Amino acid sequence: MIRSVTGKASSVDITQLILDDHHEQRRLFAMLEEIDRADIAGLRAVWKRLAAFLETHALAEERHFYPALLEIGKGALPRAGSADSAEDETLDAIKDHTETRDAIAEAAKHGVGSDPWYEAVAAANKANGDHMAEEEREGLTDFRLHATLERRHELAVAFAAFEADHVTGVTPVDEDPQEYVEEHR
Repeated sequence: MIRSVTGKASSVDITQLILDDHHEQRRLFAMLEEIDRADIAGLRAVWKRLAAFLETHALAEERHFYPALLEIGKGALPRAGSADSAEDETLDAIKDHTETRDAIAEAAKHGVGSDPWYEAVAAANKANGDHMAEEEREGLTDFRLHATLERRHELAVAFAAFEADHVTGVTPVDEDPQEYVEEHR
């Protein structure tokens, strides 16, 4: 734990905030699977929240977590994942964010509760699930090993503030992974 400006112990950590967000994303996807297909209003409300959350979370990572990972990350340990470097971890994460955004955009083209809508939601769930698993094995592990508690705290505050300021969502913008890494290297 680190000390806040008030002298009290603080354990705000960007890696934990990201993990907490992942738990909530999994919970909301599971909830969609439990809602009756005929309950269009329920499906729409939960999907609207989840889609906004996914977009905001991805942009918060792109603004706060991944630039810092590129700055100090070393790459996941062989036992933790397959990425050889923080750059590889970031390239893959930005690609995953794009796949999730594309699936969210595809869902928006279809009536809530329709078969094509469910297919697009399932694609978003798969892309996001793959991303979370890799990020938890690689990027978050790498960052916990190499970032100071103070840096993790500082980023957590910025990350949480960004998400709070954009709780209703953000304008989705697909990033080219290579251009993103070049810009933030």
